[in-house]
Amino acid sequence: MLFRDEPSGLQAVLVIDDLTLGPAAGGVRTMTYAGVADAARDAARLARAMSYKTALSGITAGGGKMVVLNDPHLDRPAAFQRLGHFIQELGGLFRTAGDLGTTAEDLANMGRRCEYVHQDEEQLAGAVALGVLRCMEACAAEHGSSLGVKGLRIAVQGCGAIGAAVARVLAGAGARLYVADNVPRRAKELAKEIGAKAVDSKKILTADVDIVAPCAVGGVITEQVVDQLRTWAVCGAANNMIASPAAAEKLRGRGVLHVPDIISSAGAVIAGIGRTVMNMPDPTPVIEELGDTARELLQQSAATGQTTEALAIALAKKRIATSWRR
Repeated sequence: MLFRDEPSGLQAVLVIDDLTLGPAAGGVRTMTYAGVADAARDAARLARAMSYKTALSGITAGGGKMVVLNDPHLDRPAAFQRLGHFIQELGGLFRTAGDLGTTAEDLANMGRRCEYVHQDEEQLAGAVALGVLRCMEACAAEHGSSLGVKGLRIAVQGCGAIGAAVARVLAGAGARLYVADNVPRRAKELAKEIGAKAVDSKKILTADVDIVAPCAVGGVITEQVVDQLRTWAVCGAANNMIASPAAAEKLRGRGVLHVPDIISSAGAVIAGIGRTVMNMPDPTPVIEELGDTARELLQQSAATGQTTEALAIALAKKRIATSWRR
């Protein structure tokens, strides 16, 4: 669906990928695109990932994604209020929250017109961070450690709301943190807060560490990056962090453990849908189970030689086909 509002300059694309298990869930991303076609392709890719993510979590939701074409002339307050009105008219078919490039103020403006916008960014970021921690603990166990992430060197790419939450949780669990962001000031401030080391954003993915955690934009783990990795695990919160199936296969070939982000980053959608659609008093136990799912996939990958990415997608498709829910 293409939404336009000439007075505010709004151009947005909504892709609803699957409704088999429930209403479509997915964030609102605001980015500069070459045009509507590029925005639609990005939304479709992200919406499909959300379908897999919700299926693997077993929650009563499908997948969707909204992208807003950023423009220097965009009247953001008016545009996001108008966007909220559009989403409200869908009657709950699409449930949303923030994503890259969308600010708390943008969400507040949407929320003035729409009841289906989850605005508690801190809560959702914390939910993602818990899921990432549990999945990293699964990696550590598979690698032979009984101490979880304690003492492990972990590189976190991205110090926005999600990346910062991940870094704080890992620091609290005793990990040794290296952080980076395209805005160096953010990395330095976070590093000072949690006792981490701020490093160059161009070097964070290839740092000599135990685990690399992409927590910003997607597509960063390319075949070229895999060739340069100096880590034994990749597990983060960025959506679609692996650039291609070939990159996933290279990770497996090099013996690098990999938890697909459709598992590791699922905490936010579990928290949001769990509370607003499933009426869960506390979705934390479901988020905790992401670690069990990760461990099972890592073990299956070792036994079968298939990538964890391929195994996760196959399991998600099976659950959608059989309408598997909690």
